[in-house]
Amino acid sequence: MHATVLRRSLLSTAILLSFTTIPAFATNGLAPIGLGMEHRSLGGAATGYAANTSSIASNPASTSFVADGFDAGLEIFQPKRTATFNGKAFGMPADVDYDGNGKQNFFIPEGSYKRSFQQFDFGVAVYGNGGMNTSYEKNPNFGTGKAGVDYQQLFIAPTLSYKLNENHAIGASANLVYHKFKAEGLQNFDNAQFSANPGHVTNNGYDSSTGIGLSIGWHGKVAPNVSMGVAYRSKVGMGKFDQYSGLFANGGEFDVPAALSAGFAWQAGPNTLIVGDVQKIDYSSVAAIGNSSHKPVQFGGKDGPGFGWKDVTAVKLGVKQQINPQMAVMVGYNKGTNPVKSSDTTVNVLAPGVAEQHLTLGAEWQLTPKSSLIASFVHTFEGETKGDNTVPPPGPIALDAYNLKMKQNAIGVSYSHQF
Repeated sequence: MHATVLRRSLLSTAILLSFTTIPAFATNGLAPIGLGMEHRSLGGAATGYAANTSSIASNPASTSFVADGFDAGLEIFQPKRTATFNGKAFGMPADVDYDGNGKQNFFIPEGSYKRSFQQFDFGVAVYGNGGMNTSYEKNPNFGTGKAGVDYQQLFIAPTLSYKLNENHAIGASANLVYHKFKAEGLQNFDNAQFSANPGHVTNNGYDSSTGIGLSIGWHGKVAPNVSMGVAYRSKVGMGKFDQYSGLFANGGEFDVPAALSAGFAWQAGPNTLIVGDVQKIDYSSVAAIGNSSHKPVQFGGKDGPGFGWKDVTAVKLGVKQQINPQMAVMVGYNKGTNPVKSSDTTVNVLAPGVAEQHLTLGAEWQLTPKSSLIASFVHTFEGETKGDNTVPPPGPIALDAYNLKMKQNAIGVSYSHQF
């Protein structure tokens, strides 16, 4: 009785924390490198590796291959983002640096749960799937006062999987998505020249909306020591940000992009596991993210300007080595393409998601036969996109004279328990 109450309380706490302290971060574009502490320790690889209930978030079919139980974790995320205005390139006395780190620490909770019912398996995962934050004390020529944005995205994914046989399963998740956004200090764009809806560009506090999408997946054991998986997450049509209908294309539209992942897990030896994933995130299909900032249309207009992001392809590799029955260590590497083009750096001062390479470390300690503690560390090497310093054809943004840099560190811990 007490154990049941404890399990429910832990999961409820994780869900409550996700609603009240949704994080803001960027790694593979707007998305984290992986979901779940063990998977992040392995470079984010998860699609073909059913580790614990957190694996549900990456591949719904993994639900059939993880033990009944729950996981709850918390990560502290520390990004460092800077922008440099190339004044000398345009005959000005000096370049100007802008520090976007008004807020430096972000707390990212996660929780997941799974129960089996004969051939069917039910699970739910709660996690932050994307976000971005910049906070400039000194405004980078966008208006007055502080400047920056805060975008936060939460997924709640009830999941059902079905075992086709002992080695193969399929699964599906209903992605219930909540996100919120605010912008400040963008007064220079809040007028009829730049915006289709002045008064709905900046300094309107947080606006939020919801949407529903779908993830489907397959997980299979293709050899005694090899498993594979494929998962697809549909694009999620979100309600519009009405308070920012003069900033985002189509009157405040900001959807969640689709993503496709494939991966493997190879038990290379009795104590050595090698895992890998390839993931593509379809940022270009979302107008607010993928449209060029130089489109000759006002911000907020039909198919209007966006951040000009390219699609991101991320390669994720990891190794887990069992040191003894009570302890395992993990190392991983994640390489994602940089979505920010040199021709769109001005608008991306607000969203400098230029990080590409990530080194990950982790460890797992077996506390009891059915519980363990997992710690992860992620270091993101500094990425940079230099502005092309050209004046493009007439459009809302006339110039790309900023160089953008970002690097990150994150440390997290989770508790995993089997029923």
